[in-house]
Amino acid sequence: MCRWLVYSGTPVLLDEVLYRPKHSLIDQSLHARMGVETTNGDGFGVGWYTRQDRTPAVFRDIGPAWSNRNLREIADHVRSPLFFAHVRASTGTAVQQTNCHPFRHDNWMWMHNGSIAEFTRLRRDLTLSVDPARFPAIEGTTDSELMFHLALTYGLDDDPPGAVARMAGLVERVGHEYGVADPLQMTVAVTDGERVWAFRYSSANTSRSLYYSSRVEDLRALHPDIAFLRDVSDETRLVVSEPLGDLPGVWNEVPENSYGVIQPGHDLLRHFEPHYG
Repeated sequence: MCRWLVYSGTPVLLDEVLYRPKHSLIDQSLHARMGVETTNGDGFGVGWYTRQDRTPAVFRDIGPAWSNRNLREIADHVRSPLFFAHVRASTGTAVQQTNCHPFRHDNWMWMHNGSIAEFTRLRRDLTLSVDPARFPAIEGTTDSELMFHLALTYGLDDDPPGAVARMAGLVERVGHEYGVADPLQMTVAVTDGERVWAFRYSSANTSRSLYYSSRVEDLRALHPDIAFLRDVSDETRLVVSEPLGDLPGVWNEVPENSYGVIQPGHDLLRHFEPHYG
């Protein structure tokens, strides 16, 4: 499958999160511990926002993240309060730039770990449910990007949890019509540049791993020697496919069939289920 992370909080250099932790996302691209595959070398992507522009910049490439000199250069010089990063292990679609995450539409970004089972059989019916006005924006061939445009079709701008629930319900309904017992496996992150929604769900109730970081004020008390924690605000959060290290008290597993919201003030954790309307 894939590995991904979300950072939201005090602006930091991408390097602080992508490279410096003991089990960073770059390390996971070569040595993942909790994914289906150990190596995630079928491309990568980083998308980030600045304070000045609500439209994110996106850098994607088809090679492995661990050896990309341009990613190393960007990480050393780009500072952002909100960014996505993703390392890819293809589930069957081509290794090409337009199939690398994160995907962008206007101010939105989306990335996914998982798959739509038997996607080649379901793809036509699912694609026909995309708003015709949005169809030209689909550039690649992945189930992940199609899920994004289905969520946009179902009202992502106005109601992200509802839109993702309607997308998931469609995938399960179409899958069942084709005799697929467990059509959907997903951890999804989506943001409008201000809030982040992270979803963990699978038709079989055996979802891919997903974790969120504890409150910064609690982490400072647990680990007063970590300089990074002294420099970031209490609003800072990370959501990751697998922990970036083994420090006690840092990482909490996102419950099965749930979603979280990272936002100013109080974050939220809610139950998630597909909507079949």
